[in-house]
Amino acid sequence: MRHTEFWARLDQHLGAAYARTWAEQQVLGELGHRTPLEALDAGIPPKRVWAAVWEALDLPASER
Repeated sequence: MRHTEFWARLDQHLGAAYARTWAEQQVLGELGHRTPLEALDAGIPPKRVWAAVWEALDLPASER
């Protein structure tokens, strides 16, 4: 997964206006108590970050 796909998926589920804010503020334990944005900036692969986001948002399995 590329960063662009990560952001497109997040926009799809949260809306473009809210997705970036959510990613800047939502701390996830699965990411070492970092926000998704911090995790991406730290070099964690977008696919791994998406897995944590998917879990936090309780999205359907089809969106994994």
